[in-house]
Amino acid sequence: MKVLIAGGAGFIGSTIGSCLLDAGHQPVVLDNLVTGRREFCAGRPFYEGDIADRAILDRIFDDHPDIEAVVHCAALIVVPDSVARPISYYRENVVKTLDLVDHLIAKGVTRLVFSSSASIYEPNDEFSVDEGSALAAQSPYARTKLVVERMFTDITAASPLRVLSLRYFNPIGADPKMRTGLQVAAPSHALGKLIEAYRAGTPFSVTGVDYPTRDGSGIRDYVHVWDLAGAHLRALEVFDTLFPEKSHYRVINLGTGTGTTVREFVEAFNQVVDRPVAIAEAPRRPGDQAGAYTRSTRAADLLGWRAEHSVADGIRDTLAWFEQRDRILPDLAGRR
Repeated sequence: MKVLIAGGAGFIGSTIGSCLLDAGHQPVVLDNLVTGRREFCAGRPFYEGDIADRAILDRIFDDHPDIEAVVHCAALIVVPDSVARPISYYRENVVKTLDLVDHLIAKGVTRLVFSSSASIYEPNDEFSVDEGSALAAQSPYARTKLVVERMFTDITAASPLRVLSLRYFNPIGADPKMRTGLQVAAPSHALGKLIEAYRAGTPFSVTGVDYPTRDGSGIRDYVHVWDLAGAHLRALEVFDTLFPEKSHYRVINLGTGTGTTVREFVEAFNQVVDRPVAIAEAPRRPGDQAGAYTRSTRAADLLGWRAEHSVADGIRDTLAWFEQRDRILPDLAGRR
């Protein structure tokens, strides 16, 4: 199967590409390299450009008329940045997705897997969600994902396009073969900041300690990026079975099914490294919420997929990647 991956030079998109290659499929990558890396596209056809650029999409489909499906991972994703720059987030995540989908439909594409986010769920007292839980995005970033999902609901009702939205929880880890991993020099998520604190010998800031969770810190569902890639592979392979007659839009959560608080995550990190990282309590960041984890079995029922890696596995693989990152991405050397 030949698959176009929009945003395929980024952390998740490139890992999906590696997983597809390992399974005998052919990824074709489109990425503007704003955050993605050319190095992550080795061994796969790569087109540098914007997902809303009709000319480059025409060239891709002229070169690869046998593309059978598209995976859409191209987006801006940093919550505090979305609060500061909402116009950029709506333009990049919503407007350009609309342009992309319009052109895909014109090209006869009928299979699209969308990288959505579990941040669109309404926080609840149990901190667990399934695909039927209430939606109430709490940040501009999350609202762009929700707007796109609602847009897809309308578009698929009026076109041959079928869309599977995969709502991710918190990806950690790296490609086990160390082909790809977290590419940004200053990662904003918890594990990236933990590694920075560990290397600098400084405390790790737990941003938000007044949530109504078991220890006051936020709760997350940390899922290994290789497990996420495997879910995409499985979704593509069984795509046509997921859509009953007259149904063109579906949603599946991807997570481990286990909630881990930020304090518990730090404890797990300290069990892996040779010296512990201390905690410093800090206020919530703009747009932050308590978090959630999945209680759904839909991924297992429909995809035959379950997360296989533990939180500790994800931490170990991330640390292994960080040890190799400066060699693979030499311009990041010293920028820790």
